[in-house]
Order: sequence, then C-alpha cells, then structure tokens
Amino acid sequence: MVSLYTVIPNASSSTKQVFARRSFLPEHQNGLWKIETGFVRTFTYLEDGTTVALGLWGPGDVVGKALSKLEPYQMECLTKVEATALPLEEWTQLTETLLTHIQQAQELMVIRSHKKVDTMLIKLLAWLSKKFGSEVEKGRLIDMRLTHEDLAEMLGSTRVTITRILGQFEQEGLIDRLSLHRIVVREEEIWYYEI
Repeated sequence: MVSLYTVIPNASSSTKQVFARRSFLPEHQNGLWKIETGFVRTFTYLEDGTTVALGLWGPGDVVGKALSKLEPYQMECLTKVEATALPLEEWTQLTETLLTHIQQAQELMVIRSHKKVDTMLIKLLAWLSKKFGSEVEKGRLIDMRLTHEDLAEMLGSTRVTITRILGQFEQEGLIDRLSLHRIVVREEEIWYYEI
C-alpha cells in the first residue's frame, strides 16, 4: 500500500497533502484528516477477506483511525485528494465529527438492510446524489469515479450483479452512465421507482 502524496506548505500547524487516486491516507493514532478536495472511502476487512464499507467522505469531512476501533481501518482515495493533517488534541469540532460519522453509518445501515440488491443500489445512488452530487441538466451527477466493484463492496454484493442492475436502471431511464464511472441520477424517475 504505497501512498503517493505531496506536502503543501501551510502557515498553520496543520499540514496539507495531496494524494493520488487509489492511494491511502496514512493512519495517525492521534490525528485526523480533513478532506479539502476529492473523495475518500473508509473500510475494513472480515477474516475471509470480504471488504466492509464504513463510509464515503468528501470536502469538509473528517476521517481518521482515531474515530474507529476497527482493525484494519483503511482510508482509500477514490479520486485525487487534498487533505489536511489535524492533531486530534487540536480538533475542536470532535463532537460534530462523531455525530456525522454516526449519522452516515446509520444511513448506510438502512440502505444495506433492504432485501433486494436493486433496491439497495437505487437507495445508495439516491443517497450519493444527495450527499455528493451536483445539479446537471438531466438530474444529479455523481462524479466520484466509483467502480462497479466499489458499489458492490458497499452493498455486500458482486460486481457482476451491480453491472447487470446498472444496465437495467439505464434501460429504465433511472440513470445515465457517463465515462470515467460517473452517473447521472434522474431524481424524479428514482422517486417513482421507490414507490
């Protein structure tokens, strides 16, 4: 796990660093990372090697090993990421950060609790579009470069199943798939699907 990054000088005691796509934020037992730009996913592994998604984080969010008791705890950059290293003892918004992590864990738990993968996936896409999406002509653009494997790991499914369901959603007009793993979610169509 090589982490490619560049240190950006900063006048404060915090240090900004740039990380390449698919690299990992280093673990600091007594430190956190504030994401300035880009997207990070946090995850752990089960004994059999199964990946368990813990969260997806974007600009303004704070992540770090200090917020979890899980081993291992990984923080992978889904895109190029600029992040600021924060000493835990200097972070004054710890309660707010913990509440954000709890709320996201609950939202993802509800999404993963649906019985059918297609329902889980449409709920996940709707959640991603609300949390990270940007308004475009035909809906909301999810520009996180999530692969089908990333989506499968978040839902405890397989890449083949996610690829098939995304194709079905596209045929039904619920989404538009663009290059570089970007998806446009047609919110009005999803609302009808959820009923």
